[in-house]
Amino acid sequence: MADDSYTYAKAGVSIAGGNALIKAIAPLARATRRPGADAELGGFGGFFDLKAAGYDDPLLVAANDGVGTKLKLAIDSGRHETVGIDLVAMCVNDLIVQGAEPLFFLDYFATGRLDNGVAEKVIAGIAEGCRIAGCALIGGETAEMPGMYQEGDYDLAGFAVGAVERANVLVGDRVQAGDLLLGLASSGVHSNGYSLVRKLAADKGWKLDRPALFDQDRLLIDWLMEPTRIYVKSVLPMVRARQIGALAHITGGGLLENVPRVLPEGLHAEIDADSWPQSRLMAFLQAQGQIEPEEMARTFNCGIGLIAAVRPDAAADVIHNLESAGETVFTVGRIVEGTRGCTVFGADETWSARGAWRATHEA
Repeated sequence: MADDSYTYAKAGVSIAGGNALIKAIAPLARATRRPGADAELGGFGGFFDLKAAGYDDPLLVAANDGVGTKLKLAIDSGRHETVGIDLVAMCVNDLIVQGAEPLFFLDYFATGRLDNGVAEKVIAGIAEGCRIAGCALIGGETAEMPGMYQEGDYDLAGFAVGAVERANVLVGDRVQAGDLLLGLASSGVHSNGYSLVRKLAADKGWKLDRPALFDQDRLLIDWLMEPTRIYVKSVLPMVRARQIGALAHITGGGLLENVPRVLPEGLHAEIDADSWPQSRLMAFLQAQGQIEPEEMARTFNCGIGLIAAVRPDAAADVIHNLESAGETVFTVGRIVEGTRGCTVFGADETWSARGAWRATHEA
């Protein structure tokens, strides 16, 4: 072949490398098999058999999301193993809050130059997230695009589809004034607010590879890269038993903006910040940035990753079942009549406030 003959490889794209990656990750996908999916990779699409999954009158629910700038933290620190769990979590948690069981997942991995070692770590994390959520990894796309990304950078997108029996759909119509709000503890920052986290890290000169100021037994980077908690298996049984009126996934917009998304007109959520302890990580972030309580409630999950609205007479049973499934649960507030929205409030010194405070968002 002439030296001046053009090839795709000379343009920066390795077809052989992509094929090798597919072979390497195929066992990871097969390990996520579940009724309805065989999780084989390599075709132009993935099949799922709803009948084999045991549904009678299902509605399909779809969600897609990414990991945001937490990816940049992963890339800069070389911590690629858990961002795949984040990717799955951000999608499947959005399904469960609508009552849907995640059935299958597809991923999109884009980079300037494919590094199979990095890609395998990321996709192994995606497979682990699917295993935790009980859904099948049935396909995906790896795109090598020279010139689109800086050296070493990559981006992720995830797509999840779930199903819910028509009678079990959570759309907010079951929420009533007087309902209690149960908060399920988060595992950390999850996957929102990292643009602020990274700015603090840069401005304050954090040493990410050293023990955290608030925990000498664990590196700060380990705290920051803790993957998003997946709530599917602990919550799904109570959704199917109709013990939960509504669920809110606390993502971008924090407590203030996410809870109203599942409320009907005429109902307002009141959340008492004194009803659960502020985590050491959240206290550290707030202190480092001198962040006001309202900004905390609008930016971070503040230690609560999922909120459930339940009837008072069902609350004790729901709390018991969630705790038995491994969740840490707090009664964080209640539903009252009023303008559709959410108010988070705290006493003097709560979240480092200089006096009692209230923050309200009207949807």
